Amino acid sequence: MKKLFVETYGCQMNVRDSEEVTGLLLERGYALTESQAEADVILFNTCAVREHAEHRVWSNVGALRQMKRERPELIIGVMGCMAKSQRETIFKRMPHVDFISGPAQLYEVPELIETIYEERKPMAAIQDKRRAEFQNISYHASGVSALVTVMEGCDKVCSYCVVPYTRGPEVSRPADEVIGEVERLAGQGYREVMLLGQNVNSYGRRWPSEPLGVRPSTGSGRTEPNESEKTGGSRMNFSNLLKRVNAVKGIERIRFITSHPWDAAEELFAAMRDLPRVCEHLHLPVQSGSDKVLERMRRGYTAQAYLEKLELLRELVPAVAVTTDVIVGFPGETEEDFESTVRLVEEAQFDSAFIFSYSPRPFAAASRWVDDVPQEVKGRRLQTLLKLQEGIARSKDETFTGQEVEVLVEEPGAGRTRTNRKVYFEAEGVKPGELVKVRVEGVRGHSLMGKVMPCLKTVGVRS
Repeated sequence: MKKLFVETYGCQMNVRDSEEVTGLLLERGYALTESQAEADVILFNTCAVREHAEHRVWSNVGALRQMKRERPELIIGVMGCMAKSQRETIFKRMPHVDFISGPAQLYEVPELIETIYEERKPMAAIQDKRRAEFQNISYHASGVSALVTVMEGCDKVCSYCVVPYTRGPEVSRPADEVIGEVERLAGQGYREVMLLGQNVNSYGRRWPSEPLGVRPSTGSGRTEPNESEKTGGSRMNFSNLLKRVNAVKGIERIRFITSHPWDAAEELFAAMRDLPRVCEHLHLPVQSGSDKVLERMRRGYTAQAYLEKLELLRELVPAVAVTTDVIVGFPGETEEDFESTVRLVEEAQFDSAFIFSYSPRPFAAASRWVDDVPQEVKGRRLQTLLKLQEGIARSKDETFTGQEVEVLVEEPGAGRTRTNRKVYFEAEGVKPGELVKVRVEGVRGHSLMGKVMPCLKTVGVRS
């Protein structure tokens, strides 16, 4: 088991980002350590706002130069705002740093680390790797929220993605184990759980006792059902798992990530509507608005099919917030393809989006293709989409001004809505773990600002 050391600088948003990255890595089998000397991976999450924090980063990262010489297998990564703004300087001054990741690449960090590891291994060793049993791993991010793994691996074969090669085929954790873990978390005082998986909507298709070979693909990103599914056998799926987690006393909020559009269907949307503890937030990566690009990506759906699912979701769950991932500059992407993505983003009106420039990943099919979109074109397209999405997100955030929202308090003066918006508020005597009503008075950055309404502490009430 690889050991992970994480050091965070700056604001509470950085703390939250560090918790999310840590949770994703622990979900992949890492263990936290407080000793850099014991760590296999060392991450620094940086802040560009405070000069003192910058000085500490330079000092602390620089101090690892000798350790890297003695242990060249050690992976050192620098994340966050400072990493983004001083990327070239960091690489120049700190050549022992393995990778740099800005805030927008938060969810790419685990794959990036895995890619570095895989580049150091022969391909045969990766292909021969088998899991004897599903590992029971959860990450308790704070005294309020916990991340719980429900499945790992992926049977999809997206051409840009290395996950099927590094994580293997899908394996679901038995529902009784998941519920037992959630019940223990509730008993320890946790109020919220995030259910994790590379594609949670595929939950229940294969259990640890079943063969691990990847099922044949239809060529559209869809995999053939196994024999139990073909015969109509009754199997636990993700919607049914949500129902069981929803029944656990003490857990007031349920979130999950990530959902593949192919498998996100009306049954899931209905569960989000009907289960009071399931939050109105869905992360549904679209990746592109061009059907030609989606086909080359092997995503298994068209742009129109994606938008139709979005329409159905919003019809069933009107208050839902939808976030997504988009890749620009995929091999062969033309200006016409990119304009199709722009139109989709305009029509979809996402609450937020992680937008990336394409870069090839070892072992993924697309890594063997010519990366033919120039970097300056990728950069222009990236900035165009970022600016568009920034305006959409700002407009959506501003609609909350004057409204009252339910907030799960995560720390003094801060928490999140059911739609996963960060809220900062003024209040005395409000403790982490409490659900409160906050009247929104304005927007700062991507956060809502407001005041707690007196005598309106709530328990499990939707807003």
